[in-house]
Amino acid sequence: MVRAHILNYCRQQIRCLLQVVMTIVVVGAGLVWGNVAAIADDYTKDVLIRVDMSGKDLRDSQFNHTNLRESNLSNTNLHAVNLFAANLEFVNLSGADLSFATLESARITDANLTNANLEGAYTSNAKFDRSNIEGADFTDVDMRDDVRKDLCKVASGVNSKTGRATRETLFCDY
Repeated sequence: MVRAHILNYCRQQIRCLLQVVMTIVVVGAGLVWGNVAAIADDYTKDVLIRVDMSGKDLRDSQFNHTNLRESNLSNTNLHAVNLFAANLEFVNLSGADLSFATLESARITDANLTNANLEGAYTSNAKFDRSNIEGADFTDVDMRDDVRKDLCKVASGVNSKTGRATRETLFCDY
């Protein structure tokens, strides 16, 4: 009787161990092949100068006060990320999805925002000085009027993914 109980207990433990191993394999495969949703990371106050994160899925991640100067974030999923007071000087954000991101007080100077999607982003006190915004989509972006007027001086192009003209999304001609 005791022996049968011990064998039954061992079988249950082996099944449990196999389930854990299978879960690790499935999650690992998903991370390698991109079939599993990304886990939000916290890069708050990190120094990530000249880092290549192009094409990564970083949605919902935290980059508060992070120095990303000269980094490559092209074609990166940055949906709903928090980039509060981040240094984005000389950053390549071409084709990036920044929809619903918080860019409050971020320094986005000399950056490449070609075909970036900033729909619904919060950009209060953000600086876009000398940035390339050709084809960028600023639909429903909350920004100061003086910043909007400065962006309208250089706004051109149509976003290749959303099909919206940059000047129209900034309300430049209204």
